[in-house]
Amino acid sequence: MVERDGAVLRLTMNRPDAANALSMAGAQAMVEAATAADEDATIRCVVLTGEGRFFCAGGDIGGMASAEDGPGAHLKKLAGTFHVAVARLARMNKPLVTVINGPAAGAGVSIAALGDIALAASSAHFTMAYGGIGLSPDGGASWLLPRLIGLRRAQEMALTNRRVQAEEAAQIGLVTRVVADEDLAAEAEKIIAQLAAGPTYAIGRTRRLLLEGMDRSFEAQLEAELQSIADCARSPHGQEGIAAFLEKRKPDFR
Repeated sequence: MVERDGAVLRLTMNRPDAANALSMAGAQAMVEAATAADEDATIRCVVLTGEGRFFCAGGDIGGMASAEDGPGAHLKKLAGTFHVAVARLARMNKPLVTVINGPAAGAGVSIAALGDIALAASSAHFTMAYGGIGLSPDGGASWLLPRLIGLRRAQEMALTNRRVQAEEAAQIGLVTRVVADEDLAAEAEKIIAQLAAGPTYAIGRTRRLLLEGMDRSFEAQLEAELQSIADCARSPHGQEGIAAFLEKRKPDFR
């Protein structure tokens, strides 16, 4: 389900009876929403959450088993489509907030971890789950998790399927922080409003620097920072921010 709320685009995985498991239709809808968010300059923040008790239980196992072309070919199509959405959400020039309203497993862990800000309900927990059905990770989990929580913890989660409760997920860096279930929506709205009113141009370039920095040498990253900060200073947001600072007023980046 995709909803536009002013400058905010809200994506809700809406298969509560199936624990919001990702189907081909869901993956395609995610690609379309991610593309719209990437292309529409009036969208300033994207929110991704789940409907009901679960955040996302991963891929639709029933769909894989019943696919006429077999589970391998079906998974290539499903994961390939899903990966387009993940890459677009990761590289768009606006922030992504994941509001993890409940348990996440498999690809759900990848989606949860993708958020620039990842807020988890206290009832949430995280399980890689792939090994339990004889599969390996997708959705960028094997890239994201070692960078977020370290290789050792990522190895344990991926190889043993150990369930990580919300509080531990925050302690190890898998999520930003944990919020009581009843406070999750209100806390998310505060952050969403702050990001939607922020300097989107600079936020997009900051996202890119953080995403790409770990694969560059220090000197290459310094050069990337140099080019980026100069571009930001030339942008309308940079000009507004500098002017507001000198005029001792709050900047208006909208």
